[in-house]
Amino acid sequence: MNQLQPSKTFLQGSAFVAWWLVLLFGGAGRVTWSRGWICTVLYLGGFYTTRAVLQRLNPDLLEQRQTAIREDTKPFDRIVLRLLLFFTIVEPLVAGLDFRRNGAVTPFWMIFPGIVSFIGAAITITWVLAKNPHAESSVRIQSDRGHRVIASGPYRFVRHPMYAGLIQLHQSLALILGSTWTMGLAALITALFLCRTALEDRMLRRELPGYEDYTAVTRYRLMPGIW
Repeated sequence: MNQLQPSKTFLQGSAFVAWWLVLLFGGAGRVTWSRGWICTVLYLGGFYTTRAVLQRLNPDLLEQRQTAIREDTKPFDRIVLRLLLFFTIVEPLVAGLDFRRNGAVTPFWMIFPGIVSFIGAAITITWVLAKNPHAESSVRIQSDRGHRVIASGPYRFVRHPMYAGLIQLHQSLALILGSTWTMGLAALITALFLCRTALEDRMLRRELPGYEDYTAVTRYRLMPGIW
C-alpha cells in the first residue's frame, strides 16, 4: 500500500486541479480571464501550501480528513456537510458562468482587499489544522482518537476558528472574482456554517468533557465580541 501512496496522491492532486480549471474557465468560456487566473493561483497555492504544512506538522490529521462522512458522524452534519461539499464543488462553475453572462461587477482594484482577506483566511485555516489533531472533515465525538478540548492557538480567540476562516475564504473568492453569483453562493455557505457552528457547539457542550468549562474562557463561537 505504501508503494501506491505517491501515485494515489498524484492522481488526487491532478483531479483537484482539473476540477478547478475545467469548471472555472469552462464556465467562463475562455482562458484569458485575469481575475480567474489570480484567483486560481491563490486558491491552488493556498491549498497546497496548507497541505505541505499539514504533512509536516500534523500528518495524521491529513490522513483522517480524507474520509468526509463516518459511521458516527452526527446526523445533522450528514446533511450540512453534503450541502457544503456540493456548494464548494460548483463554486468555480458558478463564478465562470457569471463572468460569461455578466462580466465582473466590481472594479479591478477590489481584488486587492480580496487577496489580503484570502491570505488571512488561509493562515487561519492552516493554523487550525496544524494545532488541532481533531479537526476532521465531519462533526463527531472522536472517542477512537482520544478526543479532547483544544484551547490554545486560534482557539484562544473563538471556539470555531476553522469555520470563521472558511467563511472568510469563500467571501474573499467572490470579492477577487467580482462575481455577484459567487457572492450569493458565499452567503449560502456562510449560513450553513453558522448553522453548523450552533449545532456542533451545542453537541460539544453536551458530549465532550471539559468543553463547557472552555466556553466560559473562550466566550465567542465565530466572531469575537459578537457571537
